[in-house]
Amino acid sequence: MPRAMRAGMAPIALWVLAAACSLPAGTTEVPVPTATATAPPATATPTPEPVAAYVNSEVISLAALEREIARFEAANAVLGIDLATLGDYRAEVLDQLIDLSLLAQFSVNQGIELADAELDDRFQAVVASNGVPAGYTADEFRRQLRLEILAARTIGAITDVLPEQVEHVSARHILVATREEADALLDELANGADFSTLAVIHSRDPSTRPAGGELGWFPRGLLTMPEVEEAAFNLQPGEVSGPIESTLGFHVLEVLGREDRPLVGETLTTYRVAAVERWLTEQRQRAEIEIFAEG
Repeated sequence: MPRAMRAGMAPIALWVLAAACSLPAGTTEVPVPTATATAPPATATPTPEPVAAYVNSEVISLAALEREIARFEAANAVLGIDLATLGDYRAEVLDQLIDLSLLAQFSVNQGIELADAELDDRFQAVVASNGVPAGYTADEFRRQLRLEILAARTIGAITDVLPEQVEHVSARHILVATREEADALLDELANGADFSTLAVIHSRDPSTRPAGGELGWFPRGLLTMPEVEEAAFNLQPGEVSGPIESTLGFHVLEVLGREDRPLVGETLTTYRVAAVERWLTEQRQRAEIEIFAEG
């Protein structure tokens, strides 16, 4: 029920947050790549670079998409993950590149500067420590690093304004397959049955069944089932609601408590990621995005 991330397919928010961490200082001087323009013959017409997508006026090239797909496949191979189990991961990689572009564009549009000297320092530190990542030329990696730094600054602007404390609810639930089963459980509860015992016996949720259906404390945006979350925040402690239908089945829900609590640890990270995902959803609705290839 709480949000979970599939191995190898971290949301763009976490990826950029990780990329924005402090970089180690490098001691080896690495030449900073610069683009070198070569004048074509007067009669030649440059061959357009194949495009995977346009994000507003920005281009995501097919070469960039293929490079990121190859890196994703290599990373999952190291983890021993069967790519066949990941669904349409090629389209998801393109979605992540689109999100990265939207985040970076926002920084630029807001006048957030990234001086060449700062980018050069970051580039030199990374390359001195780890070398140019596989699949990149030095120029390509420098451009990618610029996007990630700008995107990280947008993420910082989004998450820095989040409150330190938000309303949390403590709840437990029982998941069953049919409305009739849920109604029967509600009847048992009305007649004095113990909620935890019924959850251990009847719930189809393996992650919460052993603990009597306990979902723990959670803020808005943390549960995978929005219907259950909405119901939880509309109940007072001690109240039971159901049947609540979701894509998983039917839920019987009891709220145990509600109070403002600080955002810490994994909950804080998940809350921040949810905020960035909401921001990206809004930006996608406003942006002009054309997709020509999905790998």
